[in-house]
Amino acid sequence: MALSDLLYPDNPKRRQELIQLHQELLNCMSINFCATNELAGVLNAHLGCTINRIQMRESSTVKENCDVIIQAMSEIQHQVQKIDSDMKEKLEPVLYQKLYDIKEPELEKIAIAHKVFSIVLGEATSTAGMVAVKLLSSNFITLTVSKLVSLLAQIGASVLGGISITILGLGIEMILHAILGAVERNQLLTAVRSYEKHLAEFKAASEKYQRAIREVTSLVRQQVQ
Repeated sequence: MALSDLLYPDNPKRRQELIQLHQELLNCMSINFCATNELAGVLNAHLGCTINRIQMRESSTVKENCDVIIQAMSEIQHQVQKIDSDMKEKLEPVLYQKLYDIKEPELEKIAIAHKVFSIVLGEATSTAGMVAVKLLSSNFITLTVSKLVSLLAQIGASVLGGISITILGLGIEMILHAILGAVERNQLLTAVRSYEKHLAEFKAASEKYQRAIREVTSLVRQQVQ
């Protein structure tokens, strides 16, 4: 047993809490990687986008993996903004406004959007208009993605950012290395509290993000069936 553990008996428990919270964070990040790839796949298949798939890098830090997701989400935001610009350019102002009018029937919006994509892509899938409308007329991009990007940036800049995503060995030791007594105890408490705060916010934002993507992809699956 380390000297610091003798002086502060709760430190082993704090270490275990830290490892558990770290694993929860990684699980949440992994799900977001999958969800982002799923949305990118839909955009590529139906709206003519070319967004690359992303993958967690086990040899990299939390911050580096956060940056990978942020870059992919920024590309998705850029592509959706381009879709919006195409709509605005190709449609008469009255028709363009209908896409954002909550009182307009969704089927009419889909028909308008599909017409634009048939022009832009030469030939559009039957689900192109539906996907475009779902992304443009909801708060998906403006709120959900923006919130998650903000939280990922915060996590990357926090005490968590420099930790390897591998939970064994040096990942945790980067926080615990050669720190004894009260210094270690304070460092552990700071790390645990940081994890708890960021993880709670990150989980909530991730659930909204994943729910929004499921809403789009489930409609696509129904259309295919």
